[in-house]
Amino acid sequence: MKKVRVAVLGYGHLGKWHCQKVEAHKDMADFVAIVEKFPAGQEAAKANHPNVKIVNDISEVINDIDAAFVVTPTSTHFELVKYLLENNKHVFCEKPVCSNDDEAKKLKAVATGKNVVLQVGHSERFHEAWDKLRDIFKSTPVPFTVKINRVAPFKGRATDVDVVQDLAIHDLDLVLHLFKQKPVSIDAHGFKIRTSKWDHANIHVELQDKCNAYVSVGRNATKEIRELEVISAAGTYTVDLFTNKIHHATNSKFPDDTFVKEEGYGKRDHLLLEHKHFYESVLQNKPAIIGLNDGMNAVHLVDSALKSMETNSKVQVNLA
Repeated sequence: MKKVRVAVLGYGHLGKWHCQKVEAHKDMADFVAIVEKFPAGQEAAKANHPNVKIVNDISEVINDIDAAFVVTPTSTHFELVKYLLENNKHVFCEKPVCSNDDEAKKLKAVATGKNVVLQVGHSERFHEAWDKLRDIFKSTPVPFTVKINRVAPFKGRATDVDVVQDLAIHDLDLVLHLFKQKPVSIDAHGFKIRTSKWDHANIHVELQDKCNAYVSVGRNATKEIRELEVISAAGTYTVDLFTNKIHHATNSKFPDDTFVKEEGYGKRDHLLLEHKHFYESVLQNKPAIIGLNDGMNAVHLVDSALKSMETNSKVQVNLA
């Protein structure tokens, strides 16, 4: 069977996990190289992957690969993805695919007409809960309200970007993924607490049909919470992404005379699934499960939220 010759760009916290997933798919992937510019990272990569070539720059192995995983800081995504596309390589880029709308449009221009796969790493789409609830959410009676809370104590990582690019992008993408009502406008505000960037954000996304989504993200909380709630005239769904539980309250009661039903769902290795889909798309010449347009729309919502926060005003949304 033909295999995809792969390089992983970046051997930081997440890059190490990607390297493990490449090796877990030996039936579909041939692990060619790790691109890492820092000496400490190079030494760690050599120790953990002795049979993989370790290089300083992607140009050193560009002719030896079919595809690359971009797992470097957000500020580097645009130039690396652009370079890979220009060299007709398949690309998996961790979220966000780039830093802003202008970069996204330039990537779209480069990618247009090329027969390559560009998949974006929005891993939160792979929770088993959404398999159970996606169709229900898309048929929820309007108007409805969505509340998403993703906060945690300070961990000292990912401070090169603000909390909107680091965390809120997951939940803004879920709003796009789980509901058919598209965003109309964004009104956001936040706080700079520990860093010079936004450490907490409250984002109000106005949706079509008088629906609303409220996304709160923070990296200076007293405890960790990851929860999504949908409220409508039909009742309430709450998903706890930590405990892997769904709670449902209808507009009446259940056959056993209770008012709240609890249901568990299984944990998944999201990264492993993302790799599987990527290799299948490359080998079977089919579209990416999460493509460039998805990545562009998530970047646009992030960009809009940041503009709203900086100008203290509502920003209109225009999706790709």
